[in-house]
Amino acid sequence: MPVPDPHPKVRAGVVGVGAIGQNHARVYASLANAQLTAIYDTDADRAAAFADKFGAKPTSDLEEFASLVDAASVSTPTVTHRAIAELLLDRGVHCLVEKPIAASTEDAAALVAKALEKDRLLQVGHIERFNPILRNLENRLTSPRFIEVHRLSPFPERSTDVGVVLDVMIHDLEIVLHLVKSPIVHVDAVGVAVLTSREDIANARIRFESGCVANITASRVSPEKLRKIRVFQSDTYLSLDYQAQAGKIYRREGLQIVPEDVLVEKDEPLKLELESFLHCVATGQRPRVSGAEAAAALNLAIDITRLIGESPCPV
Repeated sequence: MPVPDPHPKVRAGVVGVGAIGQNHARVYASLANAQLTAIYDTDADRAAAFADKFGAKPTSDLEEFASLVDAASVSTPTVTHRAIAELLLDRGVHCLVEKPIAASTEDAAALVAKALEKDRLLQVGHIERFNPILRNLENRLTSPRFIEVHRLSPFPERSTDVGVVLDVMIHDLEIVLHLVKSPIVHVDAVGVAVLTSREDIANARIRFESGCVANITASRVSPEKLRKIRVFQSDTYLSLDYQAQAGKIYRREGLQIVPEDVLVEKDEPLKLELESFLHCVATGQRPRVSGAEAAAALNLAIDITRLIGESPCPV
């Protein structure tokens, strides 16, 4: 007699199959621990096209969608996250909500409270936390003193409902909070609108109680793509490239600086993220990026956006 699988496939679905949601559907359809059962979109033709492509059931009714899945990715505009995720959580569906978790601190707090009330998993799509290069950094981190981050990209033609801080920089804000683990004592920020009515380039300088300082620059109007983080400690300097999943470590040995290549087993961060999400759903483990952690990053991003709005100086 065959031994039953202790963690059978999780019925998974995707809400919203725009640029990001399409990739969620693609990955769910390929995972061993998932069964892609439903796709929801307000555009019925779009839902049908991607459902047919990946072998799922299309629907434009969120109640029907909730009845077909155990876990779902919410990949819709930020302003809709609370309403959609609350309904799904109320129906007992575990949720992975794309970043930012919500459009306001109040909405984020409401989602965290709802997940707790319903005893459902709430994970947020801070995908860089699943980049294999970050694990290398975490394993070698002792006491960061200075962190410098650059995240630049061409204009994406999406997510224009938020500025670059909530669209792009929030990835690094969450990572920095995770790495430093110290209260913030001061934030300076500047930004400028270029192609939208919101900031498209921004810089934030964050000082922590521990003495660590983080300098974070984000742009969505750059001619090049760049996603790098550099972390300085008393005896080590780490320079890591998220995009290439590669980097170098420079260690002090006596009066010399010795370089060392970072060895990484490369993989697709989205695949690792969704695998982890479904594993947590099946086992009850805490997600790597919980609603509470994402809410803290959102609070900081909103503060930075407010400071930018108050600053008369462009970058």
